Amino acid sequence: MPSYEVSSIATVVGGHTQVLDDYQGGVRSIIRFNDEYPLETLQGIEEFSHLTVVWRFHRARPEDVQLHARSPRGDARWPATGTFVHRNHRRPNQLAISFPRLLDVDGRDLHVTDLDAVDGTPVLDLAPYFQQMGPRGPIRQPAWPGEMLAPTYWSDASERP
Repeated sequence: MPSYEVSSIATVVGGHTQVLDDYQGGVRSIIRFNDEYPLETLQGIEEFSHLTVVWRFHRARPEDVQLHARSPRGDARWPATGTFVHRNHRRPNQLAISFPRLLDVDGRDLHVTDLDAVDGTPVLDLAPYFQQMGPRGPIRQPAWPGEMLAPTYWSDASERP
């Protein structure tokens, strides 16, 4: 099986300090690019409203990976589904993709909101979100992701009980 070495291009600064399942909305953070990247690598990014960010669950451990079917969040109301049907740190490469809103650009600092990564998270890749590169055609999914996420995932963090 081939392996790849990937280095972080940036780091999340501020924002969430704890790994939590819900209340991810309304938190501002900074994606701070490493000094090795010239400022011109970000030229034009301010024209976009959203980003596509690939990041690593850096607080996860290799032993957190679970290669079997299980109910999301351990909740038996939802069906047992396989490792690659979940979007969490229990995946083999412990990677995530998020689509934060870009608020401002200050040098190598991209000020964002609605990034569900925590302070110190390594960013492996970043691109502007192109609407034309999003899903084509009708989107189909079972009910459980909406039941699990819709009530509180993107609720404002200041409303956390």
